[in-house]
Amino acid sequence: MKKVDVAIIGAGLAGIFTAYELITKSPDLNILLLEQGDPIAKRQCPILTGKIPSCIHCKPCAIMRGFGGAGAFSDGKFNFTTEFGGWLTDYLEPETVLALIDDVDKVNNQFGATNTVYSTATPEAEAIRLRAIAHDIHLLNARVKHLGTENNRKILERMYDWLDEHVELSCKTQVTEIIPMKEGKPIDHLNGVVPDAYELETSKGRVACDVLVAAPGRSGAEWFTDVCDKLHLPLINNQVDLGVRVELPAIVFKEITDVMYEAKLKYMTRQYSDIVRTFCMNPYGYVVTENTDGIITVNGHSFDDPALRSENTNFALLVSNRFTEPFREPYRYGKHIASLSNMLGGGVMMQRLGDLRDGRRTNAHRMSKSFVRPTLEATPGDLSLVLPKRHLDNIIEMLEVLDRLAPGTANADTLLYGVEVKFYSARLELTREFETGLKNFFAIGDGAGITRGLSQAGASGLHAARAILRRMNHGK
Repeated sequence: MKKVDVAIIGAGLAGIFTAYELITKSPDLNILLLEQGDPIAKRQCPILTGKIPSCIHCKPCAIMRGFGGAGAFSDGKFNFTTEFGGWLTDYLEPETVLALIDDVDKVNNQFGATNTVYSTATPEAEAIRLRAIAHDIHLLNARVKHLGTENNRKILERMYDWLDEHVELSCKTQVTEIIPMKEGKPIDHLNGVVPDAYELETSKGRVACDVLVAAPGRSGAEWFTDVCDKLHLPLINNQVDLGVRVELPAIVFKEITDVMYEAKLKYMTRQYSDIVRTFCMNPYGYVVTENTDGIITVNGHSFDDPALRSENTNFALLVSNRFTEPFREPYRYGKHIASLSNMLGGGVMMQRLGDLRDGRRTNAHRMSKSFVRPTLEATPGDLSLVLPKRHLDNIIEMLEVLDRLAPGTANADTLLYGVEVKFYSARLELTREFETGLKNFFAIGDGAGITRGLSQAGASGLHAARAILRRMNHGK
Protein backbone atom coordinates (compact mmCIF):
# COMPACT_ATOMS: atom_id res chain seq x y z
CA MET A 1 0.00 0.00 0.00
CA LYS A 2 1.28 3.45 -0.91
CA LYS A 3 2.03 5.75 2.05
CA VAL A 4 2.32 9.55 1.71
CA ASP A 5 2.45 12.54 4.03
CA VAL A 6 -0.38 14.46 2.35
CA ALA A 7 -3.01 13.22 -0.10
CA ILE A 8 -5.04 15.79 -2.06
CA ILE A 9 -8.25 14.70 -3.78
CA GLY A 10 -8.94 16.85 -6.85
CA ALA A 11 -6.62 18.80 -9.14
CA GLY A 12 -8.75 21.87 -9.72
CA LEU A 13 -7.42 25.26 -8.64
CA ALA A 14 -7.89 24.52 -4.92
CA GLY A 15 -5.94 21.25 -5.11
CA ILE A 16 -3.29 22.70 -7.42
CA PHE A 17 -2.48 25.59 -5.09
CA THR A 18 -2.47 23.33 -2.04
CA ALA A 19 0.11 21.09 -3.67
CA TYR A 20 2.14 24.05 -4.96
CA GLU A 21 2.34 25.76 -1.58
CA LEU A 22 3.19 22.58 0.32
CA ILE A 23 6.00 21.49 -1.98
CA THR A 24 7.56 24.93 -2.45
CA LYS A 25 7.65 25.59 1.30
CA SER A 26 8.62 22.03 2.27
CA PRO A 27 10.31 20.12 -0.59
CA ASP A 28 10.84 17.04 1.58
CA LEU A 29 7.12 16.33 1.89
CA ASN A 30 5.72 13.31 0.08
CA ILE A 31 2.59 14.65 -1.64
CA LEU A 32 0.08 12.75 -3.77
CA LEU A 33 -2.34 14.75 -5.95
CA LEU A 34 -5.23 12.57 -7.15
CA GLU A 35 -7.46 13.50 -10.10
CA GLN A 36 -10.33 11.52 -11.57
CA GLY A 37 -9.96 13.02 -15.06
CA ASP A 38 -7.18 13.37 -17.60
CA PRO A 39 -4.02 15.50 -17.58
CA ILE A 40 -4.72 18.95 -18.99
CA ALA A 41 -3.05 18.20 -22.35
CA LYS A 42 -5.40 15.24 -22.91
CA ARG A 43 -8.63 16.97 -21.95
CA GLN A 44 -10.54 17.04 -25.23
CA CYS A 45 -14.33 17.16 -25.57
CA PRO A 46 -15.44 15.52 -28.84
CA ILE A 47 -18.17 18.16 -29.21
CA LEU A 48 -15.68 21.02 -29.04
CA THR A 49 -13.36 19.29 -31.51
CA GLY A 50 -16.25 18.85 -33.96
CA LYS A 51 -16.20 15.05 -33.96
CA ILE A 52 -19.80 14.67 -32.75
CA PRO A 53 -22.83 17.01 -32.60
CA SER A 54 -24.09 16.16 -29.10
CA CYS A 55 -23.03 14.69 -25.78
CA ILE A 56 -22.28 10.95 -25.65
CA HIS A 57 -21.65 11.00 -21.88
CA CYS A 58 -17.92 10.35 -21.87
CA LYS A 59 -16.62 8.88 -18.60
CA PRO A 60 -15.14 10.97 -17.17
CA CYS A 61 -16.41 14.18 -18.78
CA ALA A 62 -13.43 16.15 -20.14
CA ILE A 63 -15.20 19.48 -19.65
CA MET A 64 -15.85 19.08 -15.93
CA ARG A 65 -13.11 16.68 -14.84
CA GLY A 66 -9.36 16.61 -15.23
CA PHE A 67 -6.36 18.67 -14.21
CA GLY A 68 -7.50 22.29 -13.91
CA GLY A 69 -11.02 21.35 -12.86
CA ALA A 70 -14.19 22.94 -14.22
CA GLY A 71 -12.31 26.18 -14.87
CA ALA A 72 -9.94 24.68 -17.42
CA PHE A 73 -12.23 25.48 -20.36
CA SER A 74 -13.24 28.89 -19.01
CA ASP A 75 -11.83 32.17 -20.23
CA GLY A 76 -9.90 32.61 -17.01
CA LYS A 77 -11.53 35.55 -15.24
CA PHE A 78 -9.55 36.14 -12.07
CA ASN A 79 -11.39 38.40 -9.62
CA PHE A 80 -9.69 40.30 -6.80
CA THR A 81 -12.65 40.77 -4.48
CA THR A 82 -14.53 39.36 -1.50
CA GLU A 83 -17.93 40.61 -2.70
CA PHE A 84 -18.50 37.52 -4.85
CA GLY A 85 -16.75 34.31 -5.80
CA GLY A 86 -17.15 32.50 -2.50
CA TRP A 87 -17.69 32.67 1.23
CA LEU A 88 -14.15 32.70 2.59
CA THR A 89 -14.99 35.78 4.65
CA ASP A 90 -17.25 33.54 6.76
CA TYR A 91 -13.97 32.13 8.11
CA LEU A 92 -11.35 34.82 7.52
CA GLU A 93 -11.09 38.60 7.61
CA PRO A 94 -11.62 40.26 4.20
CA GLU A 95 -8.08 41.63 4.15
CA THR A 96 -6.71 38.11 4.76
CA VAL A 97 -8.74 36.75 1.83
CA LEU A 98 -7.54 39.55 -0.46
CA ALA A 99 -3.94 38.90 0.57
CA LEU A 100 -4.37 35.21 -0.28
CA ILE A 101 -5.85 36.12 -3.67
CA ASP A 102 -2.86 38.37 -4.34
CA ASP A 103 -0.54 35.46 -3.49
CA VAL A 104 -2.42 33.22 -5.93
CA ASP A 105 -2.02 35.90 -8.58
CA LYS A 106 1.74 36.03 -8.00
CA VAL A 107 1.94 32.30 -8.67
CA ASN A 108 -0.20 32.68 -11.80
CA ASN A 109 2.20 35.37 -13.01
CA GLN A 110 5.10 32.95 -12.69
CA PHE A 111 3.29 30.64 -15.10
CA GLY A 112 2.47 33.34 -17.66
CA ALA A 113 -0.60 35.27 -16.52
CA THR A 114 -1.17 38.78 -17.85
CA ASN A 115 -0.40 41.87 -15.78
CA THR A 116 -3.38 43.81 -17.17
CA VAL A 117 -5.99 44.49 -14.50
CA TYR A 118 -9.42 46.09 -14.95
CA SER A 119 -10.99 47.91 -12.00
CA THR A 120 -14.30 49.34 -10.82
CA ALA A 121 -12.40 52.05 -8.90
CA THR A 122 -11.62 54.32 -11.87
CA PRO A 123 -13.46 57.62 -12.50
CA GLU A 124 -15.05 56.09 -15.60
CA ALA A 125 -16.31 53.11 -13.59
CA GLU A 126 -17.63 55.39 -10.85
CA ALA A 127 -19.64 57.31 -13.45
CA ILE A 128 -21.20 54.02 -14.60
CA ARG A 129 -21.87 53.07 -10.98
CA LEU A 130 -23.75 56.34 -10.43
CA ARG A 131 -25.89 55.80 -13.53
CA ALA A 132 -26.59 52.22 -12.47
CA ILE A 133 -27.68 53.08 -8.94
CA ALA A 134 -30.13 55.63 -10.35
CA HIS A 135 -32.00 52.59 -11.69
CA ASP A 136 -31.50 50.57 -8.48
CA ILE A 137 -28.78 48.47 -10.11
CA HIS A 138 -25.75 47.87 -7.91
CA LEU A 139 -22.26 47.53 -9.38
CA LEU A 140 -20.07 45.31 -7.19
CA ASN A 141 -16.50 46.30 -6.43
CA ALA A 142 -13.74 44.24 -8.01
CA ARG A 143 -10.52 44.18 -9.91
CA VAL A 144 -10.34 41.53 -12.61
CA LYS A 145 -7.76 39.94 -14.84
CA HIS A 146 -8.88 38.31 -18.06
CA LEU A 147 -6.47 35.51 -18.93
CA GLY A 148 -8.35 34.51 -22.07
CA THR A 149 -9.61 31.06 -23.01
CA GLU A 150 -6.48 30.23 -24.97
CA ASN A 151 -4.04 31.56 -22.35
CA ASN A 152 -5.86 29.99 -19.39
CA ARG A 153 -5.19 26.52 -20.76
CA LYS A 154 -1.52 27.31 -21.48
CA ILE A 155 -1.02 28.46 -17.88
CA LEU A 156 -2.58 25.25 -16.59
CA GLU A 157 -0.36 23.18 -18.88
CA ARG A 158 2.73 24.87 -17.41
CA MET A 159 1.42 24.27 -13.89
CA TYR A 160 0.84 20.62 -14.69
CA ASP A 161 4.37 20.17 -16.02
CA TRP A 162 5.86 21.86 -12.95
CA LEU A 163 3.82 19.89 -10.43
CA ASP A 164 4.45 16.63 -12.26
CA GLU A 165 8.16 17.12 -11.55
CA HIS A 166 7.73 17.97 -7.86
CA VAL A 167 4.83 15.89 -6.52
CA GLU A 168 3.26 12.56 -7.39
CA LEU A 169 0.43 13.46 -9.74
CA SER A 170 -1.99 10.63 -10.42
CA CYS A 171 -4.65 11.41 -13.04
CA LYS A 172 -7.41 9.02 -14.13
CA THR A 173 -7.62 7.90 -10.50
CA GLN A 174 -11.00 7.72 -8.81
CA VAL A 175 -11.32 7.79 -5.03
CA THR A 176 -14.17 5.53 -3.95
CA GLU A 177 -13.89 5.62 -0.17
CA ILE A 178 -12.26 7.60 2.65
CA ILE A 179 -11.45 5.50 5.72
CA PRO A 180 -10.45 7.19 9.01
CA MET A 181 -7.79 5.15 10.85
CA LYS A 182 -6.65 4.86 14.46
CA GLU A 183 -3.47 2.98 15.34
CA GLY A 184 -3.55 1.17 12.02
CA LYS A 185 -7.18 0.06 12.22
CA PRO A 186 -10.33 1.46 10.57
CA ILE A 187 -12.61 3.41 12.89
CA ASP A 188 -16.05 1.81 12.70
CA HIS A 189 -17.82 4.35 14.89
CA LEU A 190 -16.28 7.80 15.08
CA ASN A 191 -18.13 8.84 18.29
CA GLY A 192 -15.34 10.91 19.83
CA VAL A 193 -12.50 8.82 18.38
CA VAL A 194 -9.83 11.04 16.82
CA PRO A 195 -8.26 9.58 13.64
CA ASP A 196 -4.46 9.60 13.41
CA ALA A 197 -4.35 8.76 9.69
CA TYR A 198 -6.54 8.06 6.65
CA GLU A 199 -6.72 5.43 3.97
CA LEU A 200 -8.20 6.01 0.53
CA GLU A 201 -9.68 3.29 -1.62
CA THR A 202 -8.92 4.27 -5.22
CA SER A 203 -9.22 2.77 -8.68
CA LYS A 204 -5.45 2.22 -8.57
CA GLY A 205 -5.21 0.66 -5.13
CA ARG A 206 -5.22 1.80 -1.52
CA VAL A 207 -3.35 4.87 -0.28
CA ALA A 208 -2.47 5.83 3.29
CA CYS A 209 -1.82 9.42 4.38
CA ASP A 210 -1.27 11.42 7.55
CA VAL A 211 -3.11 14.48 6.24
CA LEU A 212 -6.02 14.49 3.79
CA VAL A 213 -7.22 17.45 1.73
CA ALA A 214 -10.51 17.12 -0.17
CA ALA A 215 -10.79 19.51 -3.12
CA PRO A 216 -13.36 17.65 -5.24
CA GLY A 217 -14.54 20.66 -7.26
CA ARG A 218 -17.98 21.17 -8.74
CA SER A 219 -17.99 17.86 -10.58
CA GLY A 220 -17.27 15.96 -7.37
CA ALA A 221 -19.85 17.77 -5.24
CA GLU A 222 -22.44 15.00 -5.12
CA TRP A 223 -19.76 12.37 -4.48
CA PHE A 224 -18.36 14.44 -1.63
CA THR A 225 -21.80 14.92 -0.12
CA ASP A 226 -22.21 11.14 0.01
CA VAL A 227 -18.75 10.78 1.60
CA CYS A 228 -19.61 13.33 4.28
CA ASP A 229 -22.89 11.55 5.03
CA LYS A 230 -21.02 8.27 5.55
CA LEU A 231 -18.52 9.99 7.83
CA HIS A 232 -21.33 11.75 9.72
CA LEU A 233 -19.95 15.18 8.90
CA PRO A 234 -22.80 17.72 9.04
CA LEU A 235 -23.57 19.70 5.89
CA ILE A 236 -25.16 23.07 5.31
CA ASN A 237 -27.26 23.37 2.15
CA ASN A 238 -26.21 26.10 -0.23
CA GLN A 239 -28.23 27.83 -2.93
CA VAL A 240 -28.72 27.08 -6.58
CA ASP A 241 -28.76 29.84 -9.21
CA LEU A 242 -30.93 29.39 -12.29
CA GLY A 243 -31.25 31.59 -15.32
CA VAL A 244 -30.27 32.23 -18.92
CA ARG A 245 -27.28 33.41 -20.90
CA VAL A 246 -27.94 36.66 -22.75
CA GLU A 247 -26.30 37.41 -26.10
CA LEU A 248 -26.46 40.79 -27.83
CA PRO A 249 -24.31 43.04 -30.03
CA ALA A 250 -21.06 43.94 -28.27
CA ILE A 251 -21.67 47.64 -28.90
CA VAL A 252 -24.58 47.60 -26.41
CA PHE A 253 -22.25 47.00 -23.43
CA LYS A 254 -19.09 48.43 -25.02
CA GLU A 255 -18.94 51.51 -22.78
CA ILE A 256 -19.10 49.26 -19.70
CA THR A 257 -16.83 46.44 -20.85
CA ASP A 258 -14.17 48.83 -22.22
CA VAL A 259 -13.85 50.31 -18.72
CA MET A 260 -14.06 47.23 -16.47
CA TYR A 261 -14.21 44.25 -18.85
CA GLU A 262 -16.76 42.47 -16.68
CA ALA A 263 -19.49 44.23 -14.70
CA LYS A 264 -21.05 42.40 -11.77
CA LEU A 265 -24.51 43.94 -11.48
CA LYS A 266 -27.18 43.06 -8.91
CA TYR A 267 -30.82 44.05 -8.82
CA MET A 268 -33.77 43.28 -6.53
CA THR A 269 -36.92 42.81 -8.54
CA ARG A 270 -39.98 44.85 -7.63
CA GLN A 271 -42.40 42.01 -8.34
CA TYR A 272 -40.90 39.34 -6.08
CA SER A 273 -38.02 41.07 -4.23
CA ASP A 274 -35.70 38.40 -5.65
CA ILE A 275 -32.04 39.07 -6.39
CA VAL A 276 -31.02 38.83 -10.05
CA ARG A 277 -27.38 39.27 -11.01
CA THR A 278 -25.16 39.32 -14.04
CA PHE A 279 -22.39 36.76 -14.09
CA CYS A 280 -19.50 35.80 -16.37
CA MET A 281 -19.65 38.69 -18.84
CA ASN A 282 -17.76 37.96 -22.06
CA PRO A 283 -17.10 40.94 -24.34
CA TYR A 284 -16.75 39.87 -27.98
CA GLY A 285 -17.21 36.33 -26.77
CA TYR A 286 -18.91 33.06 -27.56
CA VAL A 287 -21.75 31.12 -25.97
CA VAL A 288 -20.74 27.53 -25.28
CA THR A 289 -22.21 24.40 -23.76
CA GLU A 290 -21.16 22.86 -20.47
CA ASN A 291 -21.66 19.26 -19.41
CA THR A 292 -22.42 18.42 -15.79
CA ASP A 293 -22.74 14.65 -15.45
CA GLY A 294 -24.57 14.38 -18.77
CA ILE A 295 -26.77 17.46 -18.24
CA ILE A 296 -26.06 20.06 -20.93
CA THR A 297 -26.16 23.64 -19.69
CA VAL A 298 -24.92 26.89 -21.21
CA ASN A 299 -21.88 29.03 -20.43
CA GLY A 300 -19.70 31.61 -22.17
CA HIS A 301 -16.08 32.50 -22.85
CA SER A 302 -13.97 35.01 -24.71
CA PHE A 303 -10.48 35.11 -26.18
CA ASP A 304 -7.67 37.51 -25.38
CA ASP A 305 -6.54 37.57 -29.03
CA PRO A 306 -8.61 40.18 -30.96
CA ALA A 307 -8.43 38.02 -34.09
CA LEU A 308 -10.45 35.31 -32.33
CA ARG A 309 -13.26 37.53 -31.07
CA SER A 310 -16.91 37.64 -32.16
CA GLU A 311 -19.17 40.68 -32.66
CA ASN A 312 -21.32 39.81 -29.65
CA THR A 313 -21.15 40.08 -25.88
CA ASN A 314 -22.74 37.47 -23.65
CA PHE A 315 -23.43 37.22 -19.93
CA ALA A 316 -25.55 35.18 -17.56
CA LEU A 317 -28.61 36.47 -15.74
CA LEU A 318 -29.11 34.34 -12.65
CA VAL A 319 -31.86 34.20 -10.04
CA SER A 320 -30.72 32.94 -6.64
CA ASN A 321 -32.78 30.39 -4.74
CA ARG A 322 -32.32 29.27 -1.16
CA PHE A 323 -34.51 26.42 0.02
CA THR A 324 -35.89 25.73 3.48
CA GLU A 325 -36.76 22.49 5.22
CA PRO A 326 -37.74 19.85 4.37
CA PHE A 327 -36.09 20.24 0.94
CA ARG A 328 -32.39 19.32 1.05
CA GLU A 329 -31.30 18.82 -2.56
CA PRO A 330 -30.87 22.16 -4.39
CA TYR A 331 -28.15 20.61 -6.56
CA ARG A 332 -30.57 18.02 -7.94
CA TYR A 333 -33.30 20.64 -8.36
CA GLY A 334 -31.03 22.61 -10.67
CA LYS A 335 -30.14 19.52 -12.67
CA HIS A 336 -33.83 18.67 -13.03
CA ILE A 337 -34.64 22.10 -14.51
CA ALA A 338 -31.69 21.80 -16.89
CA SER A 339 -32.82 18.34 -17.96
CA LEU A 340 -36.15 19.81 -19.15
CA SER A 341 -34.25 21.98 -21.63
CA ASN A 342 -32.29 18.93 -22.75
CA MET A 343 -35.51 16.99 -23.18
CA LEU A 344 -37.29 19.66 -25.24
CA GLY A 345 -34.35 21.06 -27.16
CA GLY A 346 -31.97 18.14 -27.37
CA GLY A 347 -29.50 20.27 -25.40
CA VAL A 348 -29.42 24.04 -25.07
CA MET A 349 -32.55 25.98 -26.05
CA MET A 350 -32.50 29.50 -27.54
CA GLN A 351 -35.24 32.15 -27.70
CA ARG A 352 -35.49 35.74 -28.89
CA LEU A 353 -36.51 38.10 -26.08
CA GLY A 354 -39.29 39.50 -28.27
CA ASP A 355 -40.78 36.05 -28.73
CA LEU A 356 -40.59 35.32 -25.01
CA ARG A 357 -42.43 38.55 -24.19
CA ASP A 358 -45.06 37.79 -26.84
CA GLY A 359 -45.61 34.27 -25.50
CA ARG A 360 -44.55 32.45 -28.64
CA ARG A 361 -41.90 29.93 -29.52
CA THR A 362 -38.86 31.05 -31.48
CA ASN A 363 -38.47 29.03 -34.66
CA ALA A 364 -35.95 28.82 -37.48
CA HIS A 365 -37.91 31.32 -39.60
CA ARG A 366 -37.85 34.02 -36.91
CA MET A 367 -34.20 33.35 -36.19
CA SER A 368 -33.35 33.83 -39.86
CA LYS A 369 -34.63 37.41 -39.63
CA SER A 370 -32.85 38.22 -36.37
CA PHE A 371 -30.25 41.01 -36.37
CA VAL A 372 -28.26 39.16 -33.69
CA ARG A 373 -26.40 36.17 -35.09
CA PRO A 374 -25.95 33.45 -32.46
CA THR A 375 -22.45 32.21 -31.65
CA LEU A 376 -23.80 28.84 -30.49
CA GLU A 377 -25.87 26.48 -32.59
CA ALA A 378 -28.83 25.86 -30.28
CA THR A 379 -32.41 24.71 -30.71
CA PRO A 380 -34.95 27.55 -31.16
CA GLY A 381 -37.70 27.04 -28.62
CA ASP A 382 -39.76 28.35 -25.74
CA LEU A 383 -38.03 28.90 -22.40
CA SER A 384 -41.37 29.35 -20.65
CA LEU A 385 -41.78 25.57 -20.92
CA VAL A 386 -38.53 25.07 -18.99
CA LEU A 387 -37.96 27.80 -16.40
CA PRO A 388 -40.51 28.57 -13.66
CA LYS A 389 -42.65 31.65 -14.29
CA ARG A 390 -41.09 33.45 -11.32
CA HIS A 391 -37.64 33.10 -12.83
CA LEU A 392 -38.74 34.35 -16.22
CA ASP A 393 -40.58 37.32 -14.71
CA ASN A 394 -37.43 38.22 -12.77
CA ILE A 395 -35.22 37.88 -15.84
CA ILE A 396 -37.47 40.00 -18.05
CA GLU A 397 -37.70 42.71 -15.39
CA MET A 398 -33.91 42.74 -15.02
CA LEU A 399 -33.41 43.04 -18.79
CA GLU A 400 -35.79 45.97 -18.97
CA VAL A 401 -33.96 47.75 -16.14
CA LEU A 402 -30.57 47.00 -17.73
CA ASP A 403 -31.91 48.58 -20.92
CA ARG A 404 -31.94 51.93 -19.10
CA LEU A 405 -28.26 51.53 -18.23
CA ALA A 406 -27.22 50.02 -21.57
CA PRO A 407 -29.84 50.91 -24.23
CA GLY A 408 -30.41 48.01 -26.59
CA THR A 409 -30.29 45.30 -23.91
CA ALA A 410 -34.03 44.63 -24.09
CA ASN A 411 -34.31 44.65 -27.89
CA ALA A 412 -36.57 42.02 -29.44
CA ASP A 413 -33.59 40.29 -31.08
CA THR A 414 -31.62 39.87 -27.87
CA LEU A 415 -31.00 36.14 -27.53
CA LEU A 416 -31.62 34.09 -24.40
CA TYR A 417 -30.04 30.64 -24.05
CA GLY A 418 -31.28 28.23 -21.45
CA VAL A 419 -30.65 27.07 -19.10
CA GLU A 420 -27.65 28.32 -17.19
CA VAL A 421 -27.26 26.75 -13.77
CA LYS A 422 -24.69 27.52 -11.11
CA PHE A 423 -24.55 24.64 -8.69
CA TYR A 424 -23.38 25.27 -5.15
CA SER A 425 -22.03 22.35 -3.19
CA ALA A 426 -23.35 21.63 0.26
CA ARG A 427 -21.01 23.26 2.75
CA LEU A 428 -19.29 21.40 5.55
CA GLU A 429 -18.88 22.81 9.00
CA LEU A 430 -15.23 23.86 8.95
CA THR A 431 -12.75 25.53 11.26
CA ARG A 432 -10.93 28.74 10.45
CA GLU A 433 -8.19 26.56 8.92
CA PHE A 434 -10.77 24.72 6.73
CA GLU A 435 -10.42 21.57 8.80
CA THR A 436 -13.46 19.31 9.05
CA GLY A 437 -14.75 17.69 12.22
CA LEU A 438 -12.08 15.03 11.71
CA LYS A 439 -8.52 15.88 12.67
CA ASN A 440 -6.11 16.52 9.76
CA PHE A 441 -8.93 16.22 7.21
CA PHE A 442 -9.34 19.51 5.32
CA ALA A 443 -11.98 20.49 2.74
CA ILE A 444 -11.50 23.37 0.28
CA GLY A 445 -12.66 24.92 -2.96
CA ASP A 446 -15.96 24.83 -4.80
CA GLY A 447 -16.62 21.19 -3.94
CA ALA A 448 -16.58 22.01 -0.23
CA GLY A 449 -19.11 24.78 -0.80
CA ILE A 450 -16.84 27.61 0.43
CA THR A 451 -15.73 29.12 -2.90
CA ARG A 452 -17.22 29.89 -6.27
CA GLY A 453 -14.56 30.88 -8.77
CA LEU A 454 -10.89 30.64 -9.66
CA SER A 455 -9.38 33.22 -7.32
CA GLN A 456 -11.03 32.17 -4.07
CA ALA A 457 -10.61 28.47 -4.87
CA GLY A 458 -6.87 28.99 -5.24
CA ALA A 459 -6.84 31.12 -2.08
CA SER A 460 -8.53 28.36 -0.07
CA GLY A 461 -5.81 25.97 -1.21
CA LEU A 462 -3.04 28.29 -0.07
CA HIS A 463 -4.69 28.85 3.30
CA ALA A 464 -5.19 25.14 4.00
CA ALA A 465 -1.62 24.38 2.91
CA ARG A 466 -0.21 26.99 5.29
CA ALA A 467 -2.25 25.55 8.15
CA ILE A 468 -0.88 22.09 7.37
CA LEU A 469 2.68 23.38 7.22
CA ARG A 470 2.35 25.07 10.60
CA ARG A 471 0.95 21.88 12.05
CA MET A 472 3.70 19.74 10.60
CA ASN A 473 6.38 22.21 11.73
CA HIS A 474 7.54 22.71 8.15
CA GLY A 475 6.41 26.31 7.74
CA LYS A 476 7.02 29.55 9.48
